Amino acid sequence: MFFCYNLLVHLAGFLLKIVAWFSPKIKLFVEGRKLVFATLSSKISTSDKTIWFHAASLGEYEQGLPVMEKIKEKFPNHKIIVTFFSPSGYEVRKNNTVADVTVYLPLDTKSNARQFLKLTHPEMAFFIKYEYWPNYLNELKKQNIKTYLISGIFREKQSFFKWYGGFYRNALKTFNYFFVQNESSKNLLQSIRFTKVKVSGDTRFDRVVSILERDNKLDFIEQFKNNTTTIIIGSSWPKDEELLIPYINQSQGVKFIIAPHNIKAEQIQNLKAQLKKKTVLFSEKENQNLAEFDVFLIDTIGILTKIYSYADIAYVGGGFGNPGVHNLLEPATFGVPIVIGPNYSHFAEATALVNIKGCLSIKNQDELNQTFDLLLQNEDERYEKGHICATFVQMNKGATATIMNYICNNQA
Repeated sequence: MFFCYNLLVHLAGFLLKIVAWFSPKIKLFVEGRKLVFATLSSKISTSDKTIWFHAASLGEYEQGLPVMEKIKEKFPNHKIIVTFFSPSGYEVRKNNTVADVTVYLPLDTKSNARQFLKLTHPEMAFFIKYEYWPNYLNELKKQNIKTYLISGIFREKQSFFKWYGGFYRNALKTFNYFFVQNESSKNLLQSIRFTKVKVSGDTRFDRVVSILERDNKLDFIEQFKNNTTTIIIGSSWPKDEELLIPYINQSQGVKFIIAPHNIKAEQIQNLKAQLKKKTVLFSEKENQNLAEFDVFLIDTIGILTKIYSYADIAYVGGGFGNPGVHNLLEPATFGVPIVIGPNYSHFAEATALVNIKGCLSIKNQDELNQTFDLLLQNEDERYEKGHICATFVQMNKGATATIMNYICNNQA
């Protein structure tokens, strides 16, 4: 099985180089890995102490950030190495301040794994939520490097729990300890005889709680909002916008800020063309009286979290596609009632918030219209649902402390 896996990885590496000629994203994936070993050689010496964190993409990085920050605080003499698999994570966070070195993770070949660990020689390795690369994990095990999964989540349909999943279960055997989000994940691991597992919860709650302690002020958003009830639309996709645009166009006395998932110029202009309300783009905001506009289109990245702090109502996109809705916890931590599409069952926090009625799921135009009208017209309803969201976040914080307590007491 290992032979077949390694053959497929090498084949994938070859095919990706071809696809890179036609796909800008795959080109970043391929080109970004070319200088990884040279970067590591220049930034890490053999005498350095290091700790390694791996995140698949941006979401996993944000999820692991509270632990990274605490590890950096607890081990100030260690260099922190962060690796990404996806360009959508690396390109956004390559200049982060928590890591001493941030690079792409080279493809999971035996030689890459050996070379990577030779150059980085970490004392500990943390994989965030998922991604189980057999060659890296086996090499970590061979070198007796403590390896942890944090904010892990497991589902019954995964290969680990099937009769044919022996190869994948062997990859799990390399972990020293599992910190999982829920009892279901713990029970699944125990069903295949993994006992070093603790339900720590989801570190994303710690991440979003910490946002409240930071400066979230944006002068241009305050100018646009101008003390008017405002609906923030975050990470929207075209299927979301098909329902949102008609509502925006017929609305009165309310403002909208839209931060689409895709900010390519052509799609932003197409979205703007469909809006009948007076609309301004972030990239065109200078020398404008923003208070005069009804819709603010955010054609940049990195500020949506702060924008949510100005929301009276939030619509979080992705719920009409697969795998489903985007991050609800950022608006929730600000005590904002949330509206989403119907595809949310893969996300525990979304399911929980819908069940306790802090978040409302809609399936069609009529339901969207009715839900927004209810929240806009009934201030008490809006505040109650926002309070539910904020309380939910506060009640679920603490995963980072659980993880750090174990790490600090098991260093020997």
